[in-house]
Amino acid sequence: MKVVLQNLTKVFINKKAKSEVRAVDNLNIEIPDGKLIGLLGPSGCGKSTTLYMISGLEKPTSGRIFFGDSDVTRIAPEKRGIGLVFQNYALYPHMTVLQNIKFPLDNAKVPAKEAAVKAYEVAKLVQLDELMGRKPAELSGGQQQRVAIARALVKSPNVLLLDEPLSNLDARLRLQTREEIKRIQRKTGVTTIFVTHDQEEAMSISDYIVVMKLGVMQQVGKPQDVYDDPTNLFVAKFLGTPPINVFNGEIKNGKVYIGDDAIMETNHSDRKVYVAIRPEGFTLENGVLSVNVDHVEVMGRDVSVISTNEHCEKPTIRTILDADLKLPGEGSFKFGVKPNKVFLFDGETEERLR
Repeated sequence: MKVVLQNLTKVFINKKAKSEVRAVDNLNIEIPDGKLIGLLGPSGCGKSTTLYMISGLEKPTSGRIFFGDSDVTRIAPEKRGIGLVFQNYALYPHMTVLQNIKFPLDNAKVPAKEAAVKAYEVAKLVQLDELMGRKPAELSGGQQQRVAIARALVKSPNVLLLDEPLSNLDARLRLQTREEIKRIQRKTGVTTIFVTHDQEEAMSISDYIVVMKLGVMQQVGKPQDVYDDPTNLFVAKFLGTPPINVFNGEIKNGKVYIGDDAIMETNHSDRKVYVAIRPEGFTLENGVLSVNVDHVEVMGRDVSVISTNEHCEKPTIRTILDADLKLPGEGSFKFGVKPNKVFLFDGETEERLR
């Protein structure tokens, strides 16, 4: 089912401090039917508040929410046809896996035999059908998460909402479970909205990502498109592992300078700029950017060259290169750059120069 958010706004009033917090500010998004969308951003950016408004647990200050052609803005959560999975799973410890999964059906007075059949169908989908007699304490974190997802899916929801569903898992289980979530979503075809602050997580499983900052949508698009074409400095810095390298630079007479180094030509007018270069955006040929190489980290097929430049925002520059290349030694060196991996942002507005 398609989900549309129109001018969605949520303002929290602090009566004691006589102030207000605009948690979500005039958000407009259209989420296509059957897609998995990642709401992405740092803590406090409004992504969970947006999810709770979609679920009906929070009422919007203004704006509208549509499921398909139906305006659900003022409809109670239990009547919206949603499945909601929280960060802490919220499983009942005294119940078995089977009882936890079919709990929503029991609440809805679905006949016991029919509820059990549906529960087993969903359990098979999430690969828990052989663990139905166990209780949550006997399951791993990843298995508990799948029970929570199965319980949300057993009602055949129109929309599945996941709020930081992997944050309580260790690194290995996070990887396995995010792959499971994508597999389940593709198998069911249910429109899914996934909230996370982990950009790698969002990029790996989402059909589209929505990057948010202080309640405002910064950019929406396919993960690779947003990575390759960030609209502003915030988005460029938020996406990417290792993160993008940002330098204080300027444009003079049709050239982009970092310090005294002219790294490329440009059609933009003279101004102060931020020059952002992806770690994979450096080459060993046609050196234009002066650095001081500190050391090399071997990462299997790739290596990471750690170097410094006084104009870089962070203490170090991280460069990803193929391990088969003849790598620079410690000391002074000049890297070349790949123009398609270099982004220019206005020094005042931080908006992308195109």
